[in-house]
Amino acid sequence: MRATFKNEPFTNFQSEANNKAYDAALELVGSRLGREYPLVIGGRRITTTRTLPSTNPASKNQVIGVVSQADASLAEEAIQTAARTFDSWKFTEPNERARYLYKAAALLRRRKHEFSAWMTVEAGKTRAEADADTAEAIDFMEFYARELQRISKPQPLTPLDDEENQLYYIPLGVGIVIPPWNFPLAIMAGMTTAAFVCGNTVVLKPASPTSVIAAQFFELLEEAGVPAGVVNYLPGPGSEVGDYLVDHPLTRFVSFTGSREVGLRINERAAKTQPGQKWIKRVIAEMGGKDAIIVDAEADLDLAADSIVASAFGFSGQKCSACSRAIVHEAVYDEVLAKVLDRTNRLKVGDPADASTNVGAVIDDKAFRKIQEYIEIGKGEGRLVAGGVSDDSVGYFIEPTIFADVDANARISLEEIFGPVLAFTRAKSFENALEIANNTEFGLTGAVISRNRAHLEQARREFMAGNLYLNRKCTGALVGAHPFGGFNMSGTDSKAGGRDYLLLFTQAKIVSERY
Repeated sequence: MRATFKNEPFTNFQSEANNKAYDAALELVGSRLGREYPLVIGGRRITTTRTLPSTNPASKNQVIGVVSQADASLAEEAIQTAARTFDSWKFTEPNERARYLYKAAALLRRRKHEFSAWMTVEAGKTRAEADADTAEAIDFMEFYARELQRISKPQPLTPLDDEENQLYYIPLGVGIVIPPWNFPLAIMAGMTTAAFVCGNTVVLKPASPTSVIAAQFFELLEEAGVPAGVVNYLPGPGSEVGDYLVDHPLTRFVSFTGSREVGLRINERAAKTQPGQKWIKRVIAEMGGKDAIIVDAEADLDLAADSIVASAFGFSGQKCSACSRAIVHEAVYDEVLAKVLDRTNRLKVGDPADASTNVGAVIDDKAFRKIQEYIEIGKGEGRLVAGGVSDDSVGYFIEPTIFADVDANARISLEEIFGPVLAFTRAKSFENALEIANNTEFGLTGAVISRNRAHLEQARREFMAGNLYLNRKCTGALVGAHPFGGFNMSGTDSKAGGRDYLLLFTQAKIVSERY
């Protein structure tokens, strides 16, 4: 019997020994840069003439790897291969499927710093951010393996004297997994393994900026013994390959994490029934947020400042859960702003491979330009009090940026920026703060810092966020403890890392026999 699930511990980077171990992992990864990565369909490695280099966002001329790109004909081959593999994989005993995840988790745990180092060089993650990402990937596999074993046991039903009734959760079919680049190991691994551990087969279309990390994980699954064709690695352009996969009549479900615009496009395309399609496609989507931390008049202001800075500028604000709005009661507004500025000005921006760096580069040139545009918009909508400086001469670096006195209806208050930009807004009362917090089309995460019990209870009822945190930061959800997913345009509230998640990849079948 497996031990009860517990979260993978984070590495303490105050330890010199741990930093040396990470330096060694960076050196190992550095010796493997520039490798070519083929597609993998049914275990067959396919190199294409069309390739895409993956580069280091902190050193944009450094090539991490060169990744073959699929086209529509290879997407067709991947779908057909996954469909054929499903015919046998769906009957694989659930405990056997779970053991593949236990093995993969054990392998990843042994190579923890190595995978984290890949994220430092390809995704621009600092040591702590990369380490948390790898730990979460381990957590997802350990948790979902146990969850499959739990839901595979006899399910409780009302007993009848003359009948035997059993309910089974059976797999759906071929799934398209489209993960994001911002959690290139954790979310990608979680989405992929949740799908196939339930007996489905997967076509994995990784995010273009972090396709090398996805390839590394795919190789780890092979090492764990996952049969060929259960997961097929298919990088390629979304407008060509992504649309083809979503539209295909053999696609049974699409699991997506990314922007609101792409998620809505996928949902719309998947809703259209194709010739030969036998089912209603299922879409599991997490699509971002515009998350707020409310600071009440009665609050621990140091806790508030720590929570805001950590949530806003961890991984350069490139988290769907990041705090991009600080909504502060007017009675403590100036004091909280001063504390946040003091902490922000002490953050070091630089190469995430450096142990002393707090904030690395943003992911690529497109993100860099988009965030710059929002900073210019912010200059007309608020008072620039920190940052605003960017530099792409070496990598895509943007200083943590804060705008004060921003109106609740300003663009930087309503639109997802996905970068290190924070809007400070003054609230007249706690009720007014809640109104401002709910004044977006998103509803992913949020936090309230308050010592007032009545206000905390009011937030429980009225703050529209799928993940609401009281007296702590609004990032850092832990598998099992904080099932993750949001409301409204933040997606389908899929609750990744929770007890309901695997049910999204299954369908319930009831079998009744009368004797």
